[in-house]
Amino acid sequence: QVQLVESGGGLVQAGEALRLSCAASGTIFSFNPMGWYRQAPGNQRELVAITSGTSTNYADSVKGRFTISRDNAKNTVSLQMNSLKPEDTAVYYCYVRRGASSIWGQGTQVTVSS
Repeated sequence: QVQLVESGGGLVQAGEALRLSCAASGTIFSFNPMGWYRQAPGNQRELVAITSGTSTNYADSVKGRFTISRDNAKNTVSLQMNSLKPEDTAVYYCYVRRGASSIWGQGTQVTVSS
């Protein structure tokens, strides 16, 4: 049974940076897609960044500002968020897919004030 625990959310001002981290218990392989989604009030959950093997994908809205990194030996994934904007305000969820199973963390709130 894989569990995900996020940390690092908080309240920052526009232009500042935050780093989110996610630790997975259980067995995760480098080919299992792992990354971050977010959900703002009234909006659907959307992909932020995800990595699998040597492939990495970002939402257009965060390209050039956010960087995802993964440590397969430690089963962790991080999201460095720079130049934050008020529209980045959301609950951020860590995610991993193992076979047909999608596994989610509990979410961490990121609030960016203008």
